Amino acid sequence: MDIDLNADLGEGFGPWRMGDDEALLKIISSANIACGFHAGDPVIMDRTVKLAATRGIDIDIGAHVGFPDLLGFGRRPMQVDTKELASYVVYQLGALAGIAQANGRRMTHMSFHGALGNMAAADAALAMVLVEAVARFDAGLIISSSASQAIERAGDHHGLRVAGSFLADRACDDEGLLVPRGMPDAVIHDSAAVLARVTQLLDDGTVTAYSGRRIPMRASSILLHGDTPGAVALATAVRERIEAVGGRIVPISRQVP
Repeated sequence: MDIDLNADLGEGFGPWRMGDDEALLKIISSANIACGFHAGDPVIMDRTVKLAATRGIDIDIGAHVGFPDLLGFGRRPMQVDTKELASYVVYQLGALAGIAQANGRRMTHMSFHGALGNMAAADAALAMVLVEAVARFDAGLIISSSASQAIERAGDHHGLRVAGSFLADRACDDEGLLVPRGMPDAVIHDSAAVLARVTQLLDDGTVTAYSGRRIPMRASSILLHGDTPGAVALATAVRERIEAVGGRIVPISRQVP
């Protein structure tokens, strides 16, 4: 099977770095780059795109858009009018698309970060507005999203491809939605447990939910968080596990839907 391996990158700010982007870029096949709202800035965005560009077509470049919340890393829900949120999304997409173009690359996909992504995944009305904003910006973009019927339906409605992304180190509920980070074991730090989840997904297309139920999970991509301790070693182990079972690491844009 073909599967994308992706990570959220460019999530520092000014002189502050978060995660080892250079090492991760040698392992993954798509990069979700922060666009300056929850993290990142123009210099970091440009540097990250340049680093990714050295991999050529072996890696996709995408925008990782979130709430304007640097202090909370975009993980705190914000009460913002949906029309304003749509503008925030377009603003961030435009920023990364411009930097990618200036470096001779095309932005292939986008994803919603943190609290914004969780809210859109659970709210059909919000998902419809935000996905429409993506479609108005570039109808050729792929939306990379964790399991969400709301986002999938909005994608179908607006003619956008939605590629399912399995968050290997995050627990989900029986609907496939991510459980809040404040819950015990919502973030899975044990590498053996993460690898077991990846193996289960590859073997039979299921994942064990927070409740203990096995639920079906359609995934074109496996995401690992670059800001967690041991991210590089874990990404390496996940890639090795995929290849060990005969899988191929292929960017989302080069997979047959």
